[in-house]
Amino acid sequence: MATTVPAGLLRTLATLRWVAVGGQSLVVLLAVHLLGLPLQSAPLWGGIAALALFNVWAWHRARRLAEATQGEALLHVLVDLANLAWMIAWSGGAMNPFASLFLLPLALVAVAMPWRAVLAVMLACAAGYAVSTVFGRPLPHMHGVFGDTLDLHLWGMAVNFVVSGAVVTGFLTRLAQTLREREQELARLREQFARREGIVALATHAAAVAHELNTPLGTLTLMVEDVLADAPAGSVQQADAQLMAQLLDECRDRVRQLAQPADDSLAQPRLLRGVLDQLVERWQLLRPAIQLDRQEQLPADVVVNWDAGIGHLLQALLNNAADASQAAGSAQVELEMEWTDGLLRGCVRDFGRGVSAGENLLPGRLFQSSKPDGLGVGLVLSHATVERLGGRLAVGSAGTFGASVRFELPLASVAGA
Repeated sequence: MATTVPAGLLRTLATLRWVAVGGQSLVVLLAVHLLGLPLQSAPLWGGIAALALFNVWAWHRARRLAEATQGEALLHVLVDLANLAWMIAWSGGAMNPFASLFLLPLALVAVAMPWRAVLAVMLACAAGYAVSTVFGRPLPHMHGVFGDTLDLHLWGMAVNFVVSGAVVTGFLTRLAQTLREREQELARLREQFARREGIVALATHAAAVAHELNTPLGTLTLMVEDVLADAPAGSVQQADAQLMAQLLDECRDRVRQLAQPADDSLAQPRLLRGVLDQLVERWQLLRPAIQLDRQEQLPADVVVNWDAGIGHLLQALLNNAADASQAAGSAQVELEMEWTDGLLRGCVRDFGRGVSAGENLLPGRLFQSSKPDGLGVGLVLSHATVERLGGRLAVGSAGTFGASVRFELPLASVAGA
């Protein structure tokens, strides 16, 4: 498999090549037409035109590519060296003050390509310098208002120094920025990988625990049924037993969900309003002490490809909001949801202590919680679910007190459903 390089390298070379075309054109105009140096302008303008035509093709190709082969990038550099050797040979050879520009492609390649490519460019630079020196036309001796040949050489060296410094500085600055962005992306990917690895381990453990919970749940169900059978009709004891039975049913459903194969939890066509109503009702059954203020703009007849992870996301966000509100002495939680143009947007607000400046409520690892009795799982799983579904999750302050969690998930409707 051919070694690849970022297409940004080709775009950088194309940009520098346009600078070279402009600089060469300016130098030829000054030297031949303003200073009147006895140089043959036709070969010089021909070299500039050939480089410009090549760069038109290279510029459009670099904009279309995501990455390029090392051989293609090396070919671009060799074309630049051939053009430079041609221009130097027809404008003084070794006496040309811009002859040191042969070192510039070598410096650029040395920080962006493997050592074999650097070696090839070094040999090409040496060959280009030797050819332009041996076969180059020397600058004629002249005197005039702009000084003699030595004065022109010194001025050319000064301009060469400024141009080389600007090109190297610009290229290295851009390269350093690219490296910093790549390091940040790698750090983000490592953090994401560690989080997902922990989630996979947690899911494996949860599936094993789900099997172990079947026996005690079955025993508790039998005990509650006996209590219901013995409780007087309409008594408080009967009401409590019925509530316990509902909670046990909910626990059994959750255990079955943990133990079921992954294929069973894939996205399935569901009525959007119906599945959300069911989720909220089940959550309120588990948190009866919480007052939920629900506002929504959901179509009544839209069927969507529902992912089970969305339900886990809502449950986790509502539980976190309820815990935050109760910790501050409140029992209120707000839930807003809307569905427009294939996007499910929601906001869960608590009435707790709020968010401090600079506080990060989206931990990167499992089992890190800001709550004294928290497991450090809810927000991490929520963040992972949003990432997997290609959505967005943001945590912020909700005004004077409380915090809000906003999420946006792509949720396309099922055609013809």
